[in-house]
Amino acid sequence: VQMVESGGEAVQAGGSVRLSCKISGLKRFDDWSMGWFRQAPGKEREEVSSIGWSGATYYVESVKDRFNISRDNDQNTLYLQMNSLKFEDTAMYICAVGNGFSRLTGLSSASKKYWGQGTQVTVSS
Repeated sequence: VQMVESGGEAVQAGGSVRLSCKISGLKRFDDWSMGWFRQAPGKEREEVSSIGWSGATYYVESVKDRFNISRDNDQNTLYLQMNSLKFEDTAMYICAVGNGFSRLTGLSSASKKYWGQGTQVTVSS
């Protein structure tokens, strides 16, 4: 499974960024759940948002009402629209695919996950 993230950039606080993750190598793309994690220097990796095969979504509290996750099953692509960005959103954003999903806990229930390399988002205050 290969994942190529794009869209990361440096923006000012209050700005918007749209991340994309092109996924290849899955037998049936529709059957998988997927999401975005982020990791800032010195901090643990955090699940930001994920979406199940049914379209159900999970968001960490700190990004609710600001970020929107979506998937295009025809294009095998995952997106993350990030609005009203804050300095604390600065991190490497990493795409992930998994075989389990929960509205409450996202991809943490997945026993198998595949990871991308990440794309950097830097928000200046």
